[in-house]
Amino acid sequence: MSSRARYPPPGMEGGRGSYGGINPNPFHPRNPTQNDMTRGPAPGNMNHQTFHNPQQQQWLRRTQFPPPDLTVHEVEKVIQSEAVDSSLQDWKARLKLPPTDTRYKTEDVTATKGNEFEDYFLKRELLMGIYEKGFERPSPIQEESIPIALTGSDILARAKNGTGKTAAFCIPALEKIDQDNNVIQVVILVPTRELALQTSQVCKELGKHLKIQVMVTTGGTSLKDDIMRLHQPVHLLVGTPGRILDLTKKGVCVLKDCSMLVMDEADKLLSPEFQPSVEQLIHFMPSKRQILMFSATFPVTVKDFKDRYLQKPYTINLMDELTLKGITQYYAFVEERQKVHCLNTLFSKLQINQSIIFCNSVNRVELLAKKITEIGYSCFYIHAKMLQNHRNRVFHDFRNGACRNLVCTDLFTRGIDIQAVNVVINFDFPKNSETYLHRVGRSGRFGHLGLAVNLITYEDRFNLYRIEQELGTEIKQIPPQIDQAIYCR
Repeated sequence: MSSRARYPPPGMEGGRGSYGGINPNPFHPRNPTQNDMTRGPAPGNMNHQTFHNPQQQQWLRRTQFPPPDLTVHEVEKVIQSEAVDSSLQDWKARLKLPPTDTRYKTEDVTATKGNEFEDYFLKRELLMGIYEKGFERPSPIQEESIPIALTGSDILARAKNGTGKTAAFCIPALEKIDQDNNVIQVVILVPTRELALQTSQVCKELGKHLKIQVMVTTGGTSLKDDIMRLHQPVHLLVGTPGRILDLTKKGVCVLKDCSMLVMDEADKLLSPEFQPSVEQLIHFMPSKRQILMFSATFPVTVKDFKDRYLQKPYTINLMDELTLKGITQYYAFVEERQKVHCLNTLFSKLQINQSIIFCNSVNRVELLAKKITEIGYSCFYIHAKMLQNHRNRVFHDFRNGACRNLVCTDLFTRGIDIQAVNVVINFDFPKNSETYLHRVGRSGRFGHLGLAVNLITYEDRFNLYRIEQELGTEIKQIPPQIDQAIYCR
């Protein structure tokens, strides 16, 4: 067999869902009776004659023998099919790609096996969405999880914040959905409303060339609107456990055909606040379902859940160290009354694209936001006690760059991905290493550089030492001058 027979030309490989009709198994020639073949020899003249049409010559080289007799109607179909094939060969050239991200990236996302998204035989429409989203090639967590998820296996995946976990489960979820079957086939559970909005947006952007209906539902929004929406086709549902369980118990959200459950920030979803709802939801799903669990931290509670609900899960652990390589961490030793002055100094000295400033209580968030405005800097704030539509507006505006600084509680530590954030400031130092890890992970997203500054009081000194030990990281004393190259390259 010729090399042309074994390996189709570039742009023709489609795998599942491809347009070109190329045989998904490259080691066997296709059945020549399929309707996208070229014209065969005329009846009564079955000798192998010379064809002058270059497309026909190319087909002959690929299959090595001419097709049997075709009627005029079949020939017309073949010619139309060939025209579609040739027009789709340059599908990549017609993509509307965003500008290439030229910022420096660390090996958290560059230490890959060299795979390409096309290696996974994804639908061409999905590949178009992936490339138009700006994804060039899979990150390490995507390389590990996408092919395993496509086989239908359960997954327990642990990877650092900001290394591409969302796409690692969204891509296989979108690939496996049958868009002609108008039932809920995938549920993605997340712990916060903002993360639900962000995840559903990623799904919509990746699947924009697919006819897949994505819905997001969270507490704090109109239940009536959600019920009305569920009477229309929904293939992929993103939401918080409480609201989805509520809709399921009402009989509006039907999960009997849901074959995939994704748990993002799984450790948080298995906290006492969420775990009962998650377990109840699983009982509404078919017994042959696939569960994917993703997080940066996995406490002991995850093992018990895994043993009860996951069937021979494939474990992925990309946490050789806990903190991101691109984030430089400093502490400044201050008294409580000096904190605002110290923050003012940081604002004046640092080259901040956008910053997130964490406080330990709702009251302190509002007080600090007022102080920052008084000293002359633009500032938004967000916390769990705000009205949902107000929270949504702040989140949307900050993501779109309407303001440089955001003051918040730990509501904003989970999964929130804002590429422009290069500085995180712990105005109040966190009490445990898990919270610290998720906070500083808001900067340095997807292998880029970031800076974390911690304001430490006398009472915080033991927590600082303990968190350093638990995370195996070093938090250095802040120098008089910080080199911009360590967080702005």
